[in-house]
Amino acid sequence: MRLGEILDGSFNIYRRHFGLFMRLSLILVWLPTAAGIYLNLRFSKTPFEALSFFQEHVAGSIGMFLLFVVVWAACSLLLKAGTIRIISDSYLGQEPELGASLRFGVDKIVPLLLVTFSKGLLIILLYIVSAVGVGALYFMGKLLGMGGLMIFIGVVGAFWFLAWVLCAYATTTPIVVLEDLSSSFDAFSRSWELTRGARLKVFGTVVVTWLISAFLPQLVIGGISEVLGVAGNDALQPFFVVVASLLGIVLAPILPCALTLLYYDLRVRREAFDLQVLSEQLGTGMTETR
Repeated sequence: MRLGEILDGSFNIYRRHFGLFMRLSLILVWLPTAAGIYLNLRFSKTPFEALSFFQEHVAGSIGMFLLFVVVWAACSLLLKAGTIRIISDSYLGQEPELGASLRFGVDKIVPLLLVTFSKGLLIILLYIVSAVGVGALYFMGKLLGMGGLMIFIGVVGAFWFLAWVLCAYATTTPIVVLEDLSSSFDAFSRSWELTRGARLKVFGTVVVTWLISAFLPQLVIGGISEVLGVAGNDALQPFFVVVASLLGIVLAPILPCALTLLYYDLRVRREAFDLQVLSEQLGTGMTETR
C-alpha cells in the first residue's frame, strides 16, 4: 500500500469501529489523562510552586513521577495492543470484542514494557551521542572559522540519524504483539530487518498520521484558546484543558492503526503474509475471510 492508502485504511477502520475504540481508550487512558489534567490545572500558573514542592519532597516527587511513567506507558501499550487486536480481527472478517482486545493486551504487557523501556534508554543514548557529535563538529568548525555552518550540518545530521534509527524500530510493538519471539528483545532485530528499504515510508506514515491526528487538532484548540484569551481567564482555562485532553483520548487509536497497517503491508511485501498465518498467531479460527 502507498502512504495515502495506509492513511485511508486507518481512518476507515477507525470510523468503522469508532465506538469500540472509544470504550477501549476511555478504559485505559482515563487515569493518566485525569492525572495530567490535575497537574496542568494545579501547577500551570504557579511553576515556582511546583519547583518548591519538588524541592521539599524530592524522593516522593521522583517516586510519583516514575510511577506515573510506568502507569502511562502500560496504559498506552495496552491501548496499542488492543487496537492491533481490533484491526486484526477486522482483517479476519470477525467482529472485534472489547474483552478479547483487553485480554490480548494484558497477556502481552510484560514484553511490551521491556521493549518500550529498552527503546526509551536507546533514545536517550542516541540523544547523548548526537549531542556529543554536534558539539565536536562545532569545535572543529570554530577552529576553521565555520562554527555556525558546522552546527547546522551537525543538527541536520543528528536529526536524520535519530529519525533513521527510530523508523528502523517503529514496528517493534506490532511485532511483540503478533509474533512468537524467543525473546522480547528479538523485536529490535526483527523490526530492523522488516523496515529495511522502507524507512522513508515509515517516516512519512508516522509524521503525516501524527500531524493529522495529534498536532493539527491540538493546534486548533490552542488557537481558539488564544483568540478567546483563555490564558488569562480562570473560568475558561479548565474547560479547554479538559477538551484538549479528551481530544487526545478520542484520536489516540489512529496512529497505532496506521502502524499496524504498515506492519502488515511490510510483511505482505517481504514474506507473502496471509490471513491464515494471522489467524494462527491470534489463536482464532478463520470462519470467514474477506
